Amino acid sequence: MSALIIAGTDGSTGATAAVEWAADDAARTGLPLRIVTAVHRWPNDLSRFVAPDGEDLMTRGARRILDEAEATARTRHPAIEVSTALIEGLPPVVLRDQGQDATEIVIGSRGLGGFAGAVIGSVSMHVAGHAHCPVVVVRPGQVPTHGEIGEIGEITVGIDDSDACEPALAYAFEQAKLRGCTLRAIYAWQLPVHAYAPEIAYDMDEIRIAQHAVVADRLATWQQKYPEVSLIENVRCAHPVEALTKASTGSDLLVVGSHGRGALGSLLLGSVSRGVLHHAHCAVAVVRS
Repeated sequence: MSALIIAGTDGSTGATAAVEWAADDAARTGLPLRIVTAVHRWPNDLSRFVAPDGEDLMTRGARRILDEAEATARTRHPAIEVSTALIEGLPPVVLRDQGQDATEIVIGSRGLGGFAGAVIGSVSMHVAGHAHCPVVVVRPGQVPTHGEIGEIGEITVGIDDSDACEPALAYAFEQAKLRGCTLRAIYAWQLPVHAYAPEIAYDMDEIRIAQHAVVADRLATWQQKYPEVSLIENVRCAHPVEALTKASTGSDLLVVGSHGRGALGSLLLGSVSRGVLHHAHCAVAVVRS
């Protein structure tokens, strides 16, 4: 894996927001930024309409999109290293493959081809479910919740009692360190439902103590590694998607892992990461194992 940030663009408003987010992260990390656009010619193959300079209309349009995106990134952060790449192929496959050579991929929530009523587009969902590096999905018009000078921002990370959340914790702590943000770690749990024995009683105090112990144990190593990060432990009896979505209203970034184990499509994303991508109010980073 190279030390490189990838931003996908198709010229849409959401893609512009992704380029801006990626440029900000490149400035924080000191990593180079590569802006990528994909040209897929089927079913609207315009290659026969060749321009005088030898480039077809789709290629010329893609290069214009890249030029505008590069200008956006350089205007936002003149000191960062920026390059562009025009790659032929299906956008989700192109971006997924770029993840093999990246530290993270940043994309908009829905591009020009999305359905009007869709919250998360198929490209975003595919890349988040298949890429082997963290994928950040940014919504257009999204601004940091904590934007005032001197005001400390907040990042939220979802955790559980499995090792699958460790990569998400690593990413969240590093982002909190780079941004000087508070990190809120949310552990959401629910009582098991016994269909054949609904009368089973639970000692709620004992359960809460056990859940807090799980959180403390999971975070201990990371607190030692990142002592400069201010950490808030938040243990809730709620559905994880509900708890994380609620916390996202006060966050600049929400980080989740994924338990997806399927072989096709969004099955590679767990139900929580899928739900959060659809309902969160801030940028979402999906960090798969």
